[in-house]
Amino acid sequence: METRPLGRTGASVSVLGFGGMELRGPPRAPALGDAEAATLMHAVLDAGVTLVDTSIDYGASEEVIGRTLASRRGEYFLCSKCGCSLDPRAGESGPYPHDWRPEVVRAGIDQSLRRLATDHLDLLQVHMSPSRSRMEADGTVEAMQALQAEGKVRFLGMSGTLPDLPDHIAMGVFDVFQIPYSALQREHEDLITAAAAAGAGTLIRGGSARGGPAADKGWQTDPLGLPPGEGRRRWEASGIEEVLDGMSRFELVLRFTISHPALSSTIVGTSNLEHLRANVAIVEKGPLPTDLYEEAKRRLQPGPVTDG
Repeated sequence: METRPLGRTGASVSVLGFGGMELRGPPRAPALGDAEAATLMHAVLDAGVTLVDTSIDYGASEEVIGRTLASRRGEYFLCSKCGCSLDPRAGESGPYPHDWRPEVVRAGIDQSLRRLATDHLDLLQVHMSPSRSRMEADGTVEAMQALQAEGKVRFLGMSGTLPDLPDHIAMGVFDVFQIPYSALQREHEDLITAAAAAGAGTLIRGGSARGGPAADKGWQTDPLGLPPGEGRRRWEASGIEEVLDGMSRFELVLRFTISHPALSSTIVGTSNLEHLRANVAIVEKGPLPTDLYEEAKRRLQPGPVTDG
């Protein structure tokens, strides 16, 4: 498994990271028994994946990771998020509520450390891209820096999106940015480059799911508010399948993501062992050939957003 530098942190991480959202359990993800979860998570590390990303928002995810991987804590770079509600019922009837005040940030990290069975996070990320003014009013960064000084957190990150991501980069306080991006969602492409140029590591979310064929994985919905079906429209309008020469849609999209020269790691989540193995096999093929990458970029321009 290829590894890449994570910006100025001094750490290197596998180009394929593991996302813990699919470990959240019912009703939004499959139920995993203890043995099944342990088999999956040990397979993640055994495959050479060294970055594990989760969140308080992801239900049982932190607890599953803590139960299964605590004995191998030194083998992976562990990321979670702050600003999340500690109410287990949060998000049941709508979007997850978030609160970036110091007391919530501190309570969240203490809960995360207990659940993850560790004494520190390698990366604490602000979740849901609050504006710079919101964080300044709440004292969010100062709270994170205090946790860093206490040794509970090694590095500070932002899970950010437009329109606020340029401001987040300009703040100069975040060591790592987690950014949505795929062949079908290229709106943040230049900001990945900008974050890396500023010395930050770059983690990509949605680098496979938002390009895949599943109705719940990006063809129909998107965090940037793209209309239903926009991903499919972009794919079909591009005519990209004419030049794939037998390569699957999923392989094209995942290898397109890791072809971005400023990317540190792309986070892909699954609760299925065979899916994990397939993801690893694709990533081990490496970035796309240069000619195919350039042709895919030419054909898969975001273009005007339609109603699908």
